[in-house]
Amino acid sequence: MTSIADRIKAVRSALKLSQREFSRRINISQSLYCDIENGAFECKERYLKLISSEFGVNQDWIRVGNGDMFSIPPPDARLDYVVEIFKQFDTETQDEVLGILKSLLKIHGRK
Repeated sequence: MTSIADRIKAVRSALKLSQREFSRRINISQSLYCDIENGAFECKERYLKLISSEFGVNQDWIRVGNGDMFSIPPPDARLDYVVEIFKQFDTETQDEVLGILKSLLKIHGRK
């Protein structure tokens, strides 16, 4: 059976996130996260809850390995990144981006 550290690393890998991005999302330092992932620091209950709530991870799976990794479909890190960027634009630029996306969708539909 894998350790909690192995399962946490598996979550990060499944989401295709760097240690830096993963640790930022659960609001801990990258060095602490690295210690958790490497098994040098025991993952505290609050961190397990943060991982579960932030990424939709099945709490039973992360603790003992039972069930599916995700309790809900895993979030797409790329989509989250796009949304973060989109929110930074003013309304006019957001409308332009939406127009571009609609054009790309039409082009994609023709292929």
